[in-house]
Amino acid sequence: MQERTEANKYTGVWPVMLTPFNERREIDWPALEKLVQWYLNAGVHGLFAACQSSEMFFLSDDEARKVVQFIVERVEGRVPVVASGHTATGTSQQIEQLTAMTQTGIDGLILISNRLAQADESDAQVLSGLQQLTAALPARIDLGIYECPYPYKRLLSDEVIAWCASSGRYTFIKDTSCALPVMERRLRLSEGSRLHLANANSQTLLASLRAGCQAYSGVMANFHPELYVWLFENWRQEPHKAELLADYLSTAALAENLDYPVCAKFWQQQIGNFSAYACRSRSSQSYAASFYPEAINSMMRLGDALKKQLSL
Repeated sequence: MQERTEANKYTGVWPVMLTPFNERREIDWPALEKLVQWYLNAGVHGLFAACQSSEMFFLSDDEARKVVQFIVERVEGRVPVVASGHTATGTSQQIEQLTAMTQTGIDGLILISNRLAQADESDAQVLSGLQQLTAALPARIDLGIYECPYPYKRLLSDEVIAWCASSGRYTFIKDTSCALPVMERRLRLSEGSRLHLANANSQTLLASLRAGCQAYSGVMANFHPELYVWLFENWRQEPHKAELLADYLSTAALAENLDYPVCAKFWQQQIGNFSAYACRSRSSQSYAASFYPEAINSMMRLGDALKKQLSL
């Protein structure tokens, strides 16, 4: 793996981490330990904890902090860890919640764009809220923003991206625009700054890497992170293999619509990491009776076959 420097610290493949629960929907700590090791064994470049995939809106603040601290302790500095847990609505509560998260040992704190303003408020309010939070948070911690689609999706304006780039505080934007022209514009706005753009969308991933995007942080790294690692590290040297792999990843990512995060937890149970595929964010009771499990298994078998075919 490439040596970590300030310039490349927030590059590469950053899985949005799951939170394993047992059948009583309590946090399954042994499963979480296995999950961390599984990501690391796949060669990921960083971890994004306490995010939407972690069901952060369904964790208490205390649970979210304990999960993140547990992850940081198990990683032992082998890769950087960023975390959010930014679920509060009131500004003072957000400051308290986020400041507490900075004490878990994380490298970066990720704000949620839809917490910066209500759905009917303007982009100017987003920037004002962002500036207020930024000023209140410890200067020692790197900051980022995630355009989380729950409870509503708030894409960042060009003005916000430009301000983040010029502030010197922001290092990581998890982009969920799923639009290459938007990402290209954001890359121009952040050129020469500390700000790195992480694409969450598999269908545009290879094109975004060619355009200069520095990272992938999407849900499909909960199924085959090693394929995303290979693509990120080798797309320049082996463009033909990268094209074939990107075609597979693009179509395989449609599995996100097969009841995520249940489907990802089902897969983690299949490979022995999780004891259950229980969720707090949605019911998983009817999952096993649907066609979804076999579709997930088919997707993964195809991925394994492609890996062998391309000698990845």
